[in-house]
Amino acid sequence: MQSYICVTCGVGHAPSELPPERCAICDDERQYVTAAGQRWTTLAELQAKHTIEFREQEPGLVGIGAVPQIAIGQRMLLIRQPGGGVLWDCTPLVTDEAVARIKELGGVRAMAISHPHFYSSMVDWSEALGGVPIHIHASNRQYVMRPSERVSYWDGETLDLTQGVTLIRCGGHFEGSTALHWPGEDGKGVLMTGDTIMVVPDTRWVSFMYSYPNLIPLPEREVRRIVGCVEPFAYDRVYSAWWDRVMTSDAKARMRASAERYIAAIR
Repeated sequence: MQSYICVTCGVGHAPSELPPERCAICDDERQYVTAAGQRWTTLAELQAKHTIEFREQEPGLVGIGAVPQIAIGQRMLLIRQPGGGVLWDCTPLVTDEAVARIKELGGVRAMAISHPHFYSSMVDWSEALGGVPIHIHASNRQYVMRPSERVSYWDGETLDLTQGVTLIRCGGHFEGSTALHWPGEDGKGVLMTGDTIMVVPDTRWVSFMYSYPNLIPLPEREVRRIVGCVEPFAYDRVYSAWWDRVMTSDAKARMRASAERYIAAIR
């Protein structure tokens, strides 16, 4: 049996002889099933059509993404640290070449994922990297389509992954939507947000949504909660889940300004 991967969202499901009838992730109102109907692929099919590229984002941080893009199109981020780094978010494609390259870059001691749309092939990545734990907030347990002993569920508002890396439950997009804080090699601070906090095309600003593809906004209380959750942390830069969605400076002040602009608009 093999894990079937949803073509639309890129999330891998529990191994089965036949593809599942439906993808619960895409059936949710935050996602969608295309007009063509539910479609599936496999890791082998993806490996035949795609490759993985690595891009240095800043000192100590490497982006990893599929070419051409798959499903939602997000890329992963690897924080390089002594004794193994942290792999943030996930992509559907796993290749032997990419795993070898990650090991050359110092390896991985832990994975962490912002929310269910990016669970992708997380179990395959974990196994390929030596069975590293995958940290997911317990509030999102129901959305894990491929259960595994590699998944480590955490509760509460923050989780210390050591060496300065902290997971922060922000909520909003999903109840367990999570951001990651890393001091960065310059000490100014970095937030990695998936799309819990979205850097928009004008990268001086961020936005907040319950559903991005279906354009469902969040209420004021949730926006204030999200910003409040990251307020205690120092950060100068924000990395959302795509190559071009990066706020490169003055991020904490821009976060506050973005929240006030958003709240003024929905009022």
